[in-house]
Amino acid sequence: MSNPHPALVRVRAFCDRFGLRAPILLAPMAGVCPPALSIAVANAGGLGACGALPMPPAAIAAWAQEVRAGTSGPFQINLWIPDPPPVRDPDREAAVRAFLASWGPDVAVTAGDVTPPDFAAQCEALLDAAPPIVSSVMGLYPPEFVRRLKQRGISWWANVSTVAEARAAEAAGADVVVAQGMEAGGHRGCFDAARAEAAMVGLFALVPAVADAVRVPVVATGGIADPRGVAAALLLGASAAQIGTGFLRCPETKLHPAWAEALARTLPEDTLVTRAFSGRAGRSIATAYARAATAPDAPAPAPYPVQRGLAQPMRDEAGKAGDVDRMQAWAGQSAALAPAVPAEAMVRALWEGAQALLGGQAASATA
Repeated sequence: MSNPHPALVRVRAFCDRFGLRAPILLAPMAGVCPPALSIAVANAGGLGACGALPMPPAAIAAWAQEVRAGTSGPFQINLWIPDPPPVRDPDREAAVRAFLASWGPDVAVTAGDVTPPDFAAQCEALLDAAPPIVSSVMGLYPPEFVRRLKQRGISWWANVSTVAEARAAEAAGADVVVAQGMEAGGHRGCFDAARAEAAMVGLFALVPAVADAVRVPVVATGGIADPRGVAAALLLGASAAQIGTGFLRCPETKLHPAWAEALARTLPEDTLVTRAFSGRAGRSIATAYARAATAPDAPAPAPYPVQRGLAQPMRDEAGKAGDVDRMQAWAGQSAALAPAVPAEAMVRALWEGAQALLGGQAASATA
């Protein structure tokens, strides 16, 4: 009997370590990771996930409780490392409000006075929920919190977008680094918000460079949505593939139909990176609003999270109207590959297809 592909050997070690049957991970997307989606992914042998950025402690606890009631499989909960307080500019905000008023309702002067949930309280909620894996995005957890995670046997996975960030994460104690390519939909996990557009590294360049630079396992994410992408990521040195946009059309996600339908026709060149929704760079479908807001004559967006507050009335109205041109319709560059199938079926198809491409059998990597 021939020996399994070296990539499958690496995958098997990773899956054994984290209790997986398949190296297919749901990306922790804020607002679009309902428990039902994670339950389905975990029941198929993959890893469930929650993007907990907007969630207060009670909501984090409730999410974990519901997932545990539906599956014995593992999951991760992710937090956004806070940015410094935004520098407010009344004149800039007035210009943004006037611009947004042409796309939706008038925006109150106080709309930008938004504050993220209490990060310290969220961290305590993570410790109380005790998921097998806690992940970070936009930076690194404080050393004291990392120490407490380790004491409780919780693994820390750090989302990174450059080799330098990967090295910093490993030095800070990360058990796994999640290398996120520029193809990813939504916000990319850049440590320095100001450099997000300048440090745009594609996944094919990033994964092997990170795998060569660190000793901990590497997860690949950004623009992966079919078996070819999974197999390529594993060949490049990743131990697993994390998928976000690819799961958005699964029925368990309960995505707004207008957004789901738009994903199906969104080619790679039909996306763009903009700060016009939140103040942080994120990849969106190139909708009418996104194109207008990135035009040379558009006002510069306010910083995060001020811009998010200012844009909220437009987003709310767009959701009620089913108008994708004004929605915050995040999308990775492989959006059109996202299948409208149940999540369990998707996980199995991704892994079986990737193994076939790598010349392996299902049992070779997950037995």
